[in-house]
Amino acid sequence: MNYVSSLEIQASGIKCEGCVSNIENGLNQLAGITTVKVDRASNVVTVEGENLDKAVITEKLAELGYPAI
Repeated sequence: MNYVSSLEIQASGIKCEGCVSNIENGLNQLAGITTVKVDRASNVVTVEGENLDKAVITEKLAELGYPAI
């Protein structure tokens, strides 16, 4: 597994502040995540933390309704 401390994922379907809140709340539940930032204009989700697994984060985004593109 390839663990990192920061990553950016472009996701689809981020349309409003409610979407931003859903993503932040959903990803903050994952182990190791310390910061989640969502740029609605570019649909980029930036995640920071320890031992981040991109596959797990991407899967969680899809579960929340914002699949990576």
